[in-house]
Amino acid sequence: MTRPPVIEFEGVGLTYPGTPPVAALLPCELTVERGEFITVVGPSGSGKSTFLNVAGLLDAPTAGRYLLDGIDTAALPDRERTALRGRRIGFVFQSFHLLPHRSALENATLAMLYTEVPRAERLARARAALDRVGLGHRADALPGRPSGGERQRVAIARALVSEPSLLLCDEPTGNLDSANAGSVLALLDELHAVGMTVLVITHDPAVAARGRRTLSLRDGRVSG
Repeated sequence: MTRPPVIEFEGVGLTYPGTPPVAALLPCELTVERGEFITVVGPSGSGKSTFLNVAGLLDAPTAGRYLLDGIDTAALPDRERTALRGRRIGFVFQSFHLLPHRSALENATLAMLYTEVPRAERLARARAALDRVGLGHRADALPGRPSGGERQRVAIARALVSEPSLLLCDEPTGNLDSANAGSVLALLDELHAVGMTVLVITHDPAVAARGRRTLSLRDGRVSG
């Protein structure tokens, strides 16, 4: 049986109310197949953050229909949308968002903190995720000690523990020097190579070029 695409936008758009209303994301059609590596590029103010929020189920679209793994997200109550987001989407942000007084292992378990997964299984999954990003040997290290690239790897491990359908990255190299940025991008390449669906939002053309398909955002309009 064929599995559905990870993302299907059917005329999806988002307009913020006001006088006048602001069309932050114009209605668009988009399909992201399982295992794709897609980058989304655009200048500041182009609508990238709105696109991220809609794709990540942080904001509900005001037009169209969004199917995630074939599930019509508009039909779900807020609690079920939140649960779906936690199970199916792993987030990686520019600023890492790691707790400074918790080890890499403890930080990697955070995505499962409010789930029904038993603590022993949470720790086992977190160790496996750290191994997957090459940081199994740093499980007990505090976030202030590793390099920026290693901190982003911990954040990626945290995103992977729930075995999501989609890894959604927002400027994942924005706070890194070129060497660490290259290391993180190489890791994303490795994850894609073993079947992970990766979507990276960036303003950097060099990062955008790593995608196998690149979408452009300008004035809320998606193209490509």
